[in-house]
Amino acid sequence: MSSRNSERGSAMLITMILVAAILAGAAVLVSLQLGSNRSTEITRTGISALYCAEAGLAATRATIAANQSNWTGNIGVYDPDGTGTEPSWLSTVNHDLDGDGNPDFKVWLEDDSDEMPPNPDVPTVDSNSRLFVVSRCLKYPDLPREVRELVGVQQASNCYNSQRGGCAGNGNMNQ
Repeated sequence: MSSRNSERGSAMLITMILVAAILAGAAVLVSLQLGSNRSTEITRTGISALYCAEAGLAATRATIAANQSNWTGNIGVYDPDGTGTEPSWLSTVNHDLDGDGNPDFKVWLEDDSDEMPPNPDVPTVDSNSRLFVVSRCLKYPDLPREVRELVGVQQASNCYNSQRGGCAGNGNMNQ
């Protein structure tokens, strides 16, 4: 008579359970790493989109200040979809930051709610020489970023020797 081995494959069963547990742990780690990589990419793209919108403001600031007389005809109403109308006189500004031939930002003007009660607010008319310049980055359509800056233009004034502090801060000339 032959005797049978009493182990009957229990070592193989334990080995298979350990291998399955290790593979499951590896799958969880890979999933966590992929999620972390995606989160990092979204953050990086969001920061790049913010810088792009800020560059749009910087590129158009001087042109907007120089065209103050044209503000009233080009002020739009706040548009959350970013479809505000860009003034035609901003077409002289290069909107392609990276040289790929596509515009990277869009800029439009919004009123700053400058009318005082009891007068109604007219969002298409500027009455205090201040308005919001809004720049939206178009380069990253999945993560649109806007930057809004309050811009004001002051009238030039004359300096008089007898005014407090004198001209150019040279001391009070008034004895």
